[in-house]
Amino acid sequence: MANFEEKTLESKMIYKGKVIQLELEQVELPDGKQSTRELVRHPGAVAVIATTEEGKIILVEQYRKALEKSIVEIPAGKMEKGEDPKQTAWRELYEETGYQAGSLELLTSFYTSPGFADEIIYIYEASELKKGEQQLDDDEFVTNLELSFEECEQLVKEERIHDAKTAYALMYLKLKTV
Repeated sequence: MANFEEKTLESKMIYKGKVIQLELEQVELPDGKQSTRELVRHPGAVAVIATTEEGKIILVEQYRKALEKSIVEIPAGKMEKGEDPKQTAWRELYEETGYQAGSLELLTSFYTSPGFADEIIYIYEASELKKGEQQLDDDEFVTNLELSFEECEQLVKEERIHDAKTAYALMYLKLKTV
């Protein structure tokens, strides 16, 4: 494996918010030249693909300001500082959907945009679900959906499911059944 590491010469925080931190880094390239990198630092997130005993997938529909539209997604959320990803998965599934999982299994993880961000998303599969009441944050407005895999595929075609974590999780679920 080739070693093309970039040595950080200088790092400057530009912005620190509740969700992300933006940094500007001066780096030395493998050939000795210098360049600048704009980086987004993120604490990581989880996403949960939850399936009912009837084979329905639990999804949420919510408005996403960055997109200026509503999309359908699997439940997900940001990890709190020092929080174990599995704990985040339990919490986010319950808060967004009201469902509690009897079992959670880590399926995989992936980086969202490694060209400029360090965000990693852990995808869990939830089973043995028990339905309860949503525990949404004050600024969350979420509608629950229970759809078959075929209905999810149709929403992908219609671009109503239009985010990487949900498409990736659905693909992973399909690969498990092949």
